[in-house]
Amino acid sequence: MTNPFDDEDARYLVLVNAEGQHSLWPASAAVPPGWSVAHPQDTRAACVAYVEAHWTDLRPASLARAMTS
Repeated sequence: MTNPFDDEDARYLVLVNAEGQHSLWPASAAVPPGWSVAHPQDTRAACVAYVEAHWTDLRPASLARAMTS
C-alpha cells in the first residue's frame, strides 16, 4: 500500500482547523470534522506552496494568543 500523501500525480486540498493548523489532504477523501478547505483541489506542489506561504507560525492559534496576552 502506498502513502496517498506522497503521490505527486494525485490531486490535493489544503485543510485548516480552528487552531489555524494546515494539512495537505487527498482530494478524493472526505474532509474530516473540524477541518475546512483553505485551498481548493490542486496539484501537490501547489498545495505545498500554499501551506508554506500561509502557515508561517506553526503554533496553535490559542497558544499564539496566550503568548501575546
